[in-house]
Amino acid sequence: MTIPKIMNQVSIREPGEPDVLFADTGKVPEVGAGEVLIKVEAAGINRPDVMQRQGNYNPPPGASQIPGLEVAGEVVLVADDVTEYKVGEKVCALVSGGGYAEYCNAPVPQVLPIPAGLSMIEAAGVPENYFTVWTNVFQRGGLQKGETILIHGGSSGIGTTAIQLAHLHGAKVITTAGSEEKCRACLELGADHAINYREADFVNQVQEITSGKGVELILDMVGGDYIQKNITCLALEGRLVQIAFLKPAINEINLAPMMINRLTITGSTLRPRTVEQKGAIASELREHVWPLFQQGKLKVLVHQTFPLAKANEAHRLMEASTHIGKIILDLSKQ
Repeated sequence: MTIPKIMNQVSIREPGEPDVLFADTGKVPEVGAGEVLIKVEAAGINRPDVMQRQGNYNPPPGASQIPGLEVAGEVVLVADDVTEYKVGEKVCALVSGGGYAEYCNAPVPQVLPIPAGLSMIEAAGVPENYFTVWTNVFQRGGLQKGETILIHGGSSGIGTTAIQLAHLHGAKVITTAGSEEKCRACLELGADHAINYREADFVNQVQEITSGKGVELILDMVGGDYIQKNITCLALEGRLVQIAFLKPAINEINLAPMMINRLTITGSTLRPRTVEQKGAIASELREHVWPLFQQGKLKVLVHQTFPLAKANEAHRLMEASTHIGKIILDLSKQ
């Protein structure tokens, strides 16, 4: 395959609303040591992309300024020191930026084969969500079989992933979502209870479902007033894992329950972590999660696809929060 010098991409004109995203051209990235170059066939849209566009989540030093944290496509070039992948292999990858483009380079430890049974479009919706859920629910959160987990934003890409993995792990799953349609989708994925937070107080619902015991683990990306409510929902020795803030991160909260109930409050972001750290997560995914795809036990819900040049429309849909599952850029579309 002849690799061009110039590619189509999406750039950010300035921090702002979705229309600051525009179709652009730029140089095809050079492949550094330990990297492969991927001809991107599809790229996932994620909340951190929205935050980057708004000027609130800058790429780490040395990363591409092009948005996009996950891609799927074909390896078209490998660095001289790379032996794990060959030209022509179909892969998906977690990247620190550069996904909204025709070509994207990726560190080998963050590259994985396309999960068996998935289309390229579906595969593009896997890396960011599965890396995030695995490290936060299972590594940091320590979810155990038989425990109860509360997952906020159950119909999001993160939520649909967490519901399935927690259910398959033998946990009882409670989730929140913003409509009856979204709640039904969560139940179909394996949630035991889905609470429409627009119609019911999830704290009261959780207490009723658990007979006042509370839940052992909470995965939250909302923040704001949810933080205190989450603390109230935790059982003795419970763990709260914070992975994002749709509401303010700065709040006045009562931490007395943390001491009384011996709670753990933690969280993480994925993008700034080292290649080695992300590679360790990838290894566990390949061992524990990829076989579940092969067995047909996991699915990727794709809500809608957009051409690369209409990434701004994809962002508008993301911010409207009417979607269920993933929003994907399909580079085969014009």
